[in-house]
Amino acid sequence: MSDLRYSRLLMALLGAFLLLMVTGCQEEKKNPIKTETISFTKEGELQVLRAGTDSVLADLDIEIAETDYETQTGLMYRESMEDTQAMWFVFETEAMHSFYMKNTLFPLDILFVNEELEIVTVAKNAQPLDEAGISSGVPVRYVLEIKAGLADKWGISEGDLIRYSRN
Repeated sequence: MSDLRYSRLLMALLGAFLLLMVTGCQEEKKNPIKTETISFTKEGELQVLRAGTDSVLADLDIEIAETDYETQTGLMYRESMEDTQAMWFVFETEAMHSFYMKNTLFPLDILFVNEELEIVTVAKNAQPLDEAGISSGVPVRYVLEIKAGLADKWGISEGDLIRYSRN
């Protein structure tokens, strides 16, 4: 084979190789991952009562988180929640608890509740996707998550009481 033919063949192979490399390295069109919307599942009802009275500040449908998975996931990945809906966390024993807003897409008011079903800490307007810990400040057995702003709208404060039932 002559040097000219060899050079042309080598150049053709090099060109083909470069063409394959360029087209192979181009980013494929990525289809967005489709996920199912997580819907609210009513598992009980809850009332917030003004301390020292039977005055009802709020009537809520609750979804109950009591397994480790449910507690760790909470309201993550959900797009919203109705004003009349809440997430009720139930722990086996009273202890210090800290919550964060990782993968939570809308702001929340977080109410920390002791064994006597008394609201002991109100953390207002926890911001979406914020991974900073929000501490109960004192030992609690329950936590209630509601849409941000509702604690103020309904006048909920520390000392108010909770009454709930399961379906």
